[in-house]
Amino acid sequence: MSSWSHRHVIDLAAFSLDDFGTVLELAQRFRVMPTSGARKLPALQGKLMTSLFFEASTRTRSSFEIAAKRLSADVQNFAPSSSSLSKGESLLDTARTYVAMGTNIFVVRHRCAGVPQQLAAELDASGARVAVLNAGDGLHSHPSQGLLDLFTLARHFAPDAPTPEALCGRRIVIVGDVLHSRVARSNLWALTGCGADVVLCGPPTLLPDAFAHFVDAPPPGQAADPVGQRGTITLERDLAQALAGADAVMTLRLQKERMQQHLLTSLDAYHRSFGLTHQRLERCGKPVPVLHPGPVNRGVEMAGALLDDPAACLVDEQVTNGIPVRMALLYLLAAA
Repeated sequence: MSSWSHRHVIDLAAFSLDDFGTVLELAQRFRVMPTSGARKLPALQGKLMTSLFFEASTRTRSSFEIAAKRLSADVQNFAPSSSSLSKGESLLDTARTYVAMGTNIFVVRHRCAGVPQQLAAELDASGARVAVLNAGDGLHSHPSQGLLDLFTLARHFAPDAPTPEALCGRRIVIVGDVLHSRVARSNLWALTGCGADVVLCGPPTLLPDAFAHFVDAPPPGQAADPVGQRGTITLERDLAQALAGADAVMTLRLQKERMQQHLLTSLDAYHRSFGLTHQRLERCGKPVPVLHPGPVNRGVEMAGALLDDPAACLVDEQVTNGIPVRMALLYLLAAA
């Protein structure tokens, strides 16, 4: 296993191929725990994980809590509505309070992009030895989701050896509201970092042409791209053309609030053009897995029959894989 150099996990743009390999290797080890008889490890015994969630969450929050407990860590959940934030306390002061209580890892979810990164920088400047893990910030990033999607695909293509190499040269199609998706952004860094060729498909209002160049340069504040040779990103407006020859398809949640911004004519029209069905998947030329970060709008992003087909749809597998992937991240950050 390669050395791990990340004090925090904010954005997958900072991950090298070795970093992806390290997470996948650890996740695979943790993935087999329930079937090996060992459901709990003492790896994080005496460590404290604090969840700072400023957005509603079911899958992410619950799986981080389960992951921490399976590693024997203590878990502390923060509730904004009943905290001193309502009395004017700053987020940094709230975090410092939890640091004083012994927090080792913060898992932060916020509606505004950049909050986890800013919190990590301020805690570092204060001398606090605590890690920050981004659980989703605005439209910016959702690294643990990107990694669990990567792990799910790697396990599908190479069940016995889910490594980054399992993605190299694969044609992965991402369909839907890329513009408003932090999941899509994290997947673009992860998939291309492992050598996959990504095809983005959606209407121009939800998929601007600029996304073709999304990974051409590292984000502001990052000196260089740690991946020497990335896969490609191409845009395709026609779903049938995008699916031709695909090895896997990921569809994104269509946020119904976008209807109020006149970015779509109707949900029915969207489904007719970009909704996944068994029939449309025949364009791939072979059986392919379908992923979705959830929650799914039935009959919009995909047909209900496809969502309920375990032979094609890996949504439940993604949820299951979220636990070992987050265990891997917590383990690595606790040891950093």
